[in-house]
Amino acid sequence: MQDKRSYEFVIIRVVPRVEREEFINVGVIVFSKPQRFLAMKYALNEARLLAFAPDLDIPFLDQHLQAWAAICAGHPQGGTIGAQELPYRFRWLAANRSTILQTSRVHPGLCADAQQALDDLYQRYVG
Repeated sequence: MQDKRSYEFVIIRVVPRVEREEFINVGVIVFSKPQRFLAMKYALNEARLLAFAPDLDIPFLDQHLQAWAAICAGHPQGGTIGAQELPYRFRWLAANRSTILQTSRVHPGLCADAQQALDDLYQRYVG
């Protein structure tokens, strides 16, 4: 257990009609301060999303998720948020929103490899 370090994660959700509170999980963000790790993994299953909400603008969603990925990576395309320290970026991404893209509450965990945790969580919650 000594080789395991703490991490936090959120599930990324598409909520087409916020007032109905129905959602589809599309990705995961994992943050580990001890491992200096912040990354996300997502996929937009177009057929599934359009069956759930036929009027969704999939390219628009993808554009926003690419911006979130740039923030995770600290890429210049992440703007001023992407230029901040890892904890600040994670907290910004994990903040409560009442928009079509939302995150779950923050969940804690322990892992030896944050990338492996990201892959495992993605398989478990997004598939």
